[in-house]
Amino acid sequence: MRELSLHVLDVVENGIAAGARCITIRVEESTARDRLEITIRDDGRGMPAEKIRNLADPFVTTRTTRRVGLGLSLLAAAARRCEGDIRVDAEPGRGTEVTAFFRRSHIDRAPLGDMAATMGMLIIGNPHLDIVYTHRLDEGEFVLDTRELKAELEGLSLSEPVVVQHLTESIRRSLNELASGPGEGTVNDHP
Repeated sequence: MRELSLHVLDVVENGIAAGARCITIRVEESTARDRLEITIRDDGRGMPAEKIRNLADPFVTTRTTRRVGLGLSLLAAAARRCEGDIRVDAEPGRGTEVTAFFRRSHIDRAPLGDMAATMGMLIIGNPHLDIVYTHRLDEGEFVLDTRELKAELEGLSLSEPVVVQHLTESIRRSLNELASGPGEGTVNDHP
């Protein structure tokens, strides 16, 4: 995949397919440690131990609709290509947590991509889902919690196109402000 945000989308969709009602996405970037870490946690039904043991094998999947499961194996390959790795913690009935980390400045690291658009797609396509998205860049932090937004909107659906458009633009603006520290570009930039 050309952007890490597409990996995020894939992992989140797996959580939704596993019955998750709440997804937590955390992106942490440290320029001092030269590290980018992405963690996605869901409260779905978890993942079998066999799948966790065989992450590199795309032919081991929990899906019944197709015989290959490229998502986690591609994310693992992308992380390992950039002096990183992937960690998966899952417990049946208690959800799954996937953490991928990368050397942030590695020349082969894919750009993070458009996380604002990714969040917008997730929100419009899954209005029943609670999403908590945190993006930390050094000492700065942006947090979006759809539970708070739903309470503020007083019955107006987050999946309304005008709401999603405004929300996506607001996320993009906030992420760009987060990245506008000295010597930084936007959070969508390649290192």
